[in-house]
Amino acid sequence: MTRQTHAACTSFLAGKLATIDGSTLIARNEDNFVAIWPKRAQIHAANEPRDLNFISKGNHFTTTLPKKAYHYTAMPDTDPSEGFYEESGINEKNVAMSATESAYTNSRVLGVDPLVADGIAEDAMVTVVLPYVDSAQAGVQRLGELVTTNGAAETNGVLFSDSEEVWYMEIVSGHHWVAQRIPDNAYAVVANQLAIEDIDFDDPHNFMSSQGIRHFVQANRLNPDGNRFNSRHIFGTQTSDDAHYNTPRVWYGHKLFTPSAFENPTSQDLPFIRHAEQKISVAAVQEFLGSHYQETPYDPLGSGKATEKHQFRAVGLSRTQNSHILQIRRNVQPVLAGVIWQCLGNPAFSPYLPFYAQGDQVGAAYSADNQAYTQKNPYWTNKLLDVLSEAHYHQNRKLLDSFLKQTQIAGYHRLQVGDQQATTSATGLGAFNATTAATMATLMQEQIGRLVAANAEQSALTFTMDAGL
Repeated sequence: MTRQTHAACTSFLAGKLATIDGSTLIARNEDNFVAIWPKRAQIHAANEPRDLNFISKGNHFTTTLPKKAYHYTAMPDTDPSEGFYEESGINEKNVAMSATESAYTNSRVLGVDPLVADGIAEDAMVTVVLPYVDSAQAGVQRLGELVTTNGAAETNGVLFSDSEEVWYMEIVSGHHWVAQRIPDNAYAVVANQLAIEDIDFDDPHNFMSSQGIRHFVQANRLNPDGNRFNSRHIFGTQTSDDAHYNTPRVWYGHKLFTPSAFENPTSQDLPFIRHAEQKISVAAVQEFLGSHYQETPYDPLGSGKATEKHQFRAVGLSRTQNSHILQIRRNVQPVLAGVIWQCLGNPAFSPYLPFYAQGDQVGAAYSADNQAYTQKNPYWTNKLLDVLSEAHYHQNRKLLDSFLKQTQIAGYHRLQVGDQQATTSATGLGAFNATTAATMATLMQEQIGRLVAANAEQSALTFTMDAGL
């Protein structure tokens, strides 16, 4: 395969008082520019053998790693030849990280602080940060130091959480960055734009940034707002591409979680922080990540005009390779707190499975090499499920909706059973994860069978003999 950039994602973050059970949530669809780019699960044991002189295969970014490392989960590319792209995971300290939300910096900023060709990039971020931090803030700080010291090769947004806090960090130039703590009672939706707005430099509890960023902006006359330090205005872009590719996804997320917010889908001023009108559940986040502007004229699978149906880029896509919701719970033992809700397809049609992050596996099939199609591999099962589901979407709508509800119920039930069993060893949790994977594999194969039968009945290559002949 020719290497494709991971550059088209959608992110969601929610604080502990905004969610229905007091969990912190960070979530993201990892999208590629092609429909097939296999991913697999990987568990890294604490202090497993590793080369402390890290060199990225993607752009030769180099750094020295700390000697001590924590157990952590990851979802790397199956083909690591151009970088690991581990993308998402939770470590043994119940710190979650998702990297990255690709974004863009304007030309006036990059003219004075260009991106660094061999600086840190998406392919390396989870690998060099997540195993070495014990809080969400520590994650921001470690990545920030790497950006300041080594430079950044890309403009990116990065999500961090622990049991108490949720942080969103944006790398805004070759050596500068900002980060904001999502208020406990709030949520945020981000879609391939720099999103953070006003920075309060006198409030370190809620904001972090690179050293000297105010002087950098002032010295280079980069602030269009005068004394107000609006990071989005200073570093971001406001293009027609933003209005049609990016902001509509944020608008639709706000429409789902804050229905009374009457916003314009192409507005360049949608707020970064929002408050939901109901407590947010994992199931509601799943539905958002699989959304495609349902009940609006912009739904590509809807009944709007052709120009409207293709006007905006949807959230759930055929090229979604790894959709995850990283949940850190606060009402259970710490060893059970980190839960990875993992989907390897388009969440519009494919289910999420809950895995305990502290297990020593998530199931053998999830870790297997899957560069070529195989019927038993979950990545390919999800892709097959997506293709069959979209083929006759309207005719099979009830079948599709019923399956997603069935698998949501199964996911919640598995988590309840696991919590009640209170298995706390890595091996025990790993075995439980493997059973969850097997249970869901059965449900997916059953759905594939139903879709094959339903789609066969709707084939254009059929003929009914007139009874009068």
